[in-house]
Amino acid sequence: MKCTFALFTSIIMVNREIKDTLFHLLQKYPAVNITGPRQSGKTTLARELLGEHRYFSLENPDILTFAQDDPRGFLRSAGEKFILDEVQRAPLLFSYLQQEIDERKSNGCVVLLGSQSFLMNEHITQSLAGRVANLKLLPFSLTELKASKLLIAEPNSMMFKGFYPRLHKEAMHPVDFYPHYIETYLQRDVRQIKNVGNLNAFTRFLKLCAGRTGNILNLTSLANDADVSVNTVKSWLSILEASYIIFFVQPYFGNINRRLIKMPKLYFYDTGLACSLLSIERESQLESFYMRGNLFENMALAEMLKARYNKGLQSAIRYLRDAKGNEVDCVVEQAGQPAFVEIKMSETLSSAHFKSIALFRKGLPSSQDDFVVYAGKDTVYNHVQLINWQNINALPFL
Repeated sequence: MKCTFALFTSIIMVNREIKDTLFHLLQKYPAVNITGPRQSGKTTLARELLGEHRYFSLENPDILTFAQDDPRGFLRSAGEKFILDEVQRAPLLFSYLQQEIDERKSNGCVVLLGSQSFLMNEHITQSLAGRVANLKLLPFSLTELKASKLLIAEPNSMMFKGFYPRLHKEAMHPVDFYPHYIETYLQRDVRQIKNVGNLNAFTRFLKLCAGRTGNILNLTSLANDADVSVNTVKSWLSILEASYIIFFVQPYFGNINRRLIKMPKLYFYDTGLACSLLSIERESQLESFYMRGNLFENMALAEMLKARYNKGLQSAIRYLRDAKGNEVDCVVEQAGQPAFVEIKMSETLSSAHFKSIALFRKGLPSSQDDFVVYAGKDTVYNHVQLINWQNINALPFL
């Protein structure tokens, strides 16, 4: 089924890569659940793409009251096909939705939207298991921006700007967007997921996480710096992960004959948000910023996630680090064999780009599937493909 979709701006259109996967799953499942960060484009995607579906936002107090007080009546009045936005606000609705879906016995009739994966997944697992397909929609990808001629060719500028649709549709400056985004997130989403009493402490914790972008997670250190318990850190990290602020890259444990680090690494779904939390107010500040390489690595890994999620695939991204500090930034296992990817900010080819790949490749089957993502030109060197960051979608496992 060939479908086209565009997000309209005042100048150009931005095609969302996830559209074909969404149409495919609507033909296979009664319901499709789309989660992702607030303002990643979920509502726009669904409303523009699915014109036959009636739209209901449960952030509307009247609609929320109707859904809570009379869930059966609400669903009966919703029509043959409908979209429920921020449906996690009415958890009782899920049980009635199961019955409604089973009675209809047709695919593609219900689309659920939500910005909090923990609450959505909890209710879906309890009530809609086997009836719903899950998709994740993140902010614009490099590929989407490039196709729409919105891509900023300078990596510092792209990292600073970030990828949220509104920034690009309305040509907003990050300083005019992110502080308000953070404030809204803290006031609404955090308190909806879990009752965090001290938002000032949570805000300080969020900024501490930004300072650990691309680093191995050390719960004790983070707890000490935040002046909270380790259990509180675990709880707060789960909030940030559930609301698509941060993600973790888990270590790879393949057939590597070395002592390996077993803790995950912490990243942000959007580098512009991380920059704001790090008090970066001008892109020129990134030129000498000590975390510039971490943010570049973050941007590359987030782009890999977007490419896989847009196709309905799981993350599958790991990292590899031994006890001596040797590290490969990204490992993806294909047909039982690991493909290694190093991520470097530099434009110049260097032997350092290949050192860790060569070290961990020893003893493993030789492979053409090793890569370096960097700021230079696409080329091949000693069976390692070098890919410019703007062309990261060329990685074969995406």
